[in-house]
Amino acid sequence: MARNIKEVMPDFIELKEAMALSREQNRDNHRHFINPDLVNLMGLLNFDKSFVRAAGTTIWDRENNEYLDFLGGYGALNLGHNHPEIEAAVEAVKELPNLIQAAPNPIAGALARNLALFTPGELQYSFFGNSGAEAVEGALKLARAATGRTKIISCEGSFHGKSFGALSVTGREKYRKPFAPLLPDVVFIPFGDAQALENILSANAAAAFIVEPIQGEGGIIVPPAGYLKEVRDICTKYHTLLIVDEIQTGFGRTGKLFACELAGIAPDILCLSKSFGGGIMPLAAYTTTEKIWKKAYGSTEKATLHTSTFGGNTRAAAAGIATLSVLFRDDLARQAAEKGEYLLGKLRQLQAKYPFLKEVRGQGLIIGMEFAQPEKGLLNKLTGGAVGKLAGEYLGAMVAGELLNNHQIITAYTLNNPNVIRLEPPLTVTYEQLDKLLAALDVICAKNKSFGDMVIASSKTILGSLVKK
Repeated sequence: MARNIKEVMPDFIELKEAMALSREQNRDNHRHFINPDLVNLMGLLNFDKSFVRAAGTTIWDRENNEYLDFLGGYGALNLGHNHPEIEAAVEAVKELPNLIQAAPNPIAGALARNLALFTPGELQYSFFGNSGAEAVEGALKLARAATGRTKIISCEGSFHGKSFGALSVTGREKYRKPFAPLLPDVVFIPFGDAQALENILSANAAAAFIVEPIQGEGGIIVPPAGYLKEVRDICTKYHTLLIVDEIQTGFGRTGKLFACELAGIAPDILCLSKSFGGGIMPLAAYTTTEKIWKKAYGSTEKATLHTSTFGGNTRAAAAGIATLSVLFRDDLARQAAEKGEYLLGKLRQLQAKYPFLKEVRGQGLIIGMEFAQPEKGLLNKLTGGAVGKLAGEYLGAMVAGELLNNHQIITAYTLNNPNVIRLEPPLTVTYEQLDKLLAALDVICAKNKSFGDMVIASSKTILGSLVKK
């Protein structure tokens, strides 16, 4: 006899009920069952609205107010929200086994073959997972297994994920320190400094150097011209594998399908995720050459050393195939290049107009805006350094709050540099939507000529709560 769960557990929330939860009910669930301090922080900034519908670059709240999404899932929504062709691809395979452990999955095999057509150089063999951190974990294991070495070199200010191995090569102490000791034999060097890499490798053999073509969470940091070509040559010289983390920059974001193509190089291992699943399914991969793969896993004994239960499942792989097809057909990398050039040009005009906007940098449609810190004067002394702390940790959040609450535009600051607002809209964003963002920023910069003005513009609740910390 069928049992009614609500009769036994009256507090159980059915799916239809979950979709209709009020804003306060949603807050309450997060406070008691997920992360209370995070939801409280989001509440201070009014970042806990109830969004109920999304399409393309637009999201609607429960009151049917429209918002433009310029955060884009931290680069996971290159195709926008709920792209119909990605949803159709997932729907098309709904009757196939989603998890096939006793046989090779034909949809995953097709996706791997297709991916090899797009990736640069001789990259051919792919391992599928579910998140960027998982792709990095697999890449690090592959490098050690293929080379027989242990040392990994990464960059200061980098971000490669928060799982144990990925965190070990992430270059911000705030995220690393609570979990120490992490993986041994990891060395950090300045990003953009090829000579620093040469100095280490000339003295000590290493398994791999892992690097982002553009540091995303570091504050959208673009390296000096020629940097990636130099590190490619240095890694080749010292037989060190070059891992390029394109989890955030891949799939057209920078104006090329992969950002490493802008430098004319091919890595030994390429890490991919975020928009790979078309914004619908979680999908990640690391991909490498036949030679490296076979050194690490080239025997029946080694073939099962690295596996993932949900990696390469049918629905995720179908979404990946459709994503590659849409990216190619609509030439979204070219669109990102053209729209990015337009947006960067207009933002630099605002920068020249307003000192509050300190710097604009980026490539394609991954753009960072850094806002000016206040001078540490009398007010900072009177507050025991609280103003300086407030500016250093929450200035970007205040600007993002202004954009959200007064202009209905969703953005966020970068994790390793909270003074930087990131702009990563879907590559399908329109010029009209870009102009709405520019108009909003013009208004914000015009009325916030200094940090003090920004604090006043932000809510008293934010100021009162954060100064106490």
